[in-house]
Amino acid sequence: MSNSKIIIVIVAYNAGKTLERIVRDIPKGIADDVLLVDDASCDDTVKVARRLNLKIFSHGKNVGYGATQKTGYREALKQGADIVVLLHADYQYDPAKIPELVGPILEKRADAVFGSRMMNGGALKGGMPLWKYLINKSSTVLINLVFGAHLTEYHSGFRVYSSNILRNIGFETNSDNYVFDAEMITRMIARNYRIIEIPIPTRYFKEASSITLGPCILYGLGFLGILLRHLFIKDKSN
Repeated sequence: MSNSKIIIVIVAYNAGKTLERIVRDIPKGIADDVLLVDDASCDDTVKVARRLNLKIFSHGKNVGYGATQKTGYREALKQGADIVVLLHADYQYDPAKIPELVGPILEKRADAVFGSRMMNGGALKGGMPLWKYLINKSSTVLINLVFGAHLTEYHSGFRVYSSNILRNIGFETNSDNYVFDAEMITRMIARNYRIIEIPIPTRYFKEASSITLGPCILYGLGFLGILLRHLFIKDKSN
């Protein structure tokens, strides 16, 4: 497909029931390698990953969603990745869309590409709970106002990064938890990296992991903290 080395990083926690489906649906030939980062699952996630011949990186204890991404990006860069695809093991996102997300980076039109569930009504069609949809929309409007951006979603976990971003963005200092994704975007916006969004479908079903109300509130507070830090730094610089 290209001379660029593409590595898919699958982040997993208790995804034994869905991992095989997600790997099966990855388009043949799209990636040079697939890495599985398991955040101390209590089920048979690692056993399934071994059967699928994935390269496995396991945490000895549960360290969080952001920390799991850090492990994946660190290992992908060690293996010489030019492009890194973030994919969740819970089958919420459709791997068939990977070529569309990778394309703009291969064509040098973007530094990062995000799958957006909010474009073309994909979120509600896929079963996103209304309360999550409303929180997603309102927080996106807020952060767009603060950063002067025009993205449709800040919370999707289906993303593609160029290695240039990962080598220079300082992701190791981001949160180890869910707010990691928002920190990545705000850092990219602040550094004028080119971001393109691609509409994606999403799936909400019994086996798919989903942040519940308690962690969602903590995530929202962390998200608000990002905005306040940015406004404080911006005010200090004026």
